[in-house]
Amino acid sequence: MRPHQCRIEGNDHFPRSAGNAPTNTAQNAVGRLGNKGTLLTQGFSWSYFSSLTDPVFVGLYTLIFTLGLVLNLAALYIFFRCSSIRSLTTVYMKNLAVSDLLLVVSLPVRIYYYSRRPCLGDQVCEITGLLLLVNMYGSIFLLTCISWDRCMAVCFPMHPRVKALRKQAKYICLGVWLLSCAGTVPTYFTQAKGKLMEHCFDNEPKYVTQPSVSSAMALCFVLPLLVMVVCSWALLRAIRRSAAAQMELVNSAKIRSMIVANVTIFLGCFLPFHLVLICYQVDTLRGEMLEFSYRCTLLVASANAALDPLAYYFATETFQRMVVMDNLRKAWGFHTDSAEGQSRSQTALRQCIYLQNIMAVPNSTPLVGSPSREPRS
Repeated sequence: MRPHQCRIEGNDHFPRSAGNAPTNTAQNAVGRLGNKGTLLTQGFSWSYFSSLTDPVFVGLYTLIFTLGLVLNLAALYIFFRCSSIRSLTTVYMKNLAVSDLLLVVSLPVRIYYYSRRPCLGDQVCEITGLLLLVNMYGSIFLLTCISWDRCMAVCFPMHPRVKALRKQAKYICLGVWLLSCAGTVPTYFTQAKGKLMEHCFDNEPKYVTQPSVSSAMALCFVLPLLVMVVCSWALLRAIRRSAAAQMELVNSAKIRSMIVANVTIFLGCFLPFHLVLICYQVDTLRGEMLEFSYRCTLLVASANAALDPLAYYFATETFQRMVVMDNLRKAWGFHTDSAEGQSRSQTALRQCIYLQNIMAVPNSTPLVGSPSREPRS
């Protein structure tokens, strides 16, 4: 941060007069100008209300940061350490964990800002926002890829073209990263440089007022959402018609609940943020209330980084079973030559294979007398 005195950056909709000396946020909130130039000295003020919610933002961002950091680091450690959790599908999950981890790494700056209200350099504000935005859309695309891969693995398990396409998981993930960066990086380099900003995360970024940019961002949510809904519907349909479900080899009700929960988390985290982006295109809706809504929905979208590990990794029986199996195999060895042992292995494989495909953590460790059903990545 530069040593000279901070220059106060006014809000696009509520500019400060040149003669006003900087004071604390609560005092400024009462003296700011409204949309029609009236001084908000009486009645309800959104800026004053938002200043009172700073401790809430600090607490929630701290919770998201702590859970997201611990859970995603643990997931990456297990993915890379356990040899039994390696498949084409886990390529997407590893990239998702990295994306969520990079997102939560940007949160301490927001925690510091809402706890102290310092003057931050515009580059700090831009880079922090850029990290969050890139990885938020990276998570959206990767969650869509996981849903698509589940659908292909279950609905078309033996189709040669589908199998060939699924083998390109690494290149698909590379494309996701390039698309996320190319679509978001330019939006954060449109402001003048070398300024210090008192309201770093209070004012909306410039891109939300640009119709083409915000519309493209909304489209980058709507299209993945449609893909996820269609793939989830196809999975539910496949489960209902499967012999495994009819023979009660899998808990189809639990699988359905988990698929619905995944879509619900996706909608709950990302839909409010993109609805706010659309509202910014209506001039009459712009104001302090919409700015406060933007900050709240951005926090909700950030929470997805802490929810993904719970919904896609640690909540699945397959993930837990594979970790236990890997530890047992490394400690005592996992091998039997008896007919009884082979029979138990075959039964376990039949019971697990469908659920493992649904939960996107297929078992790539061949059991006795059973070849691996999916090539390693």
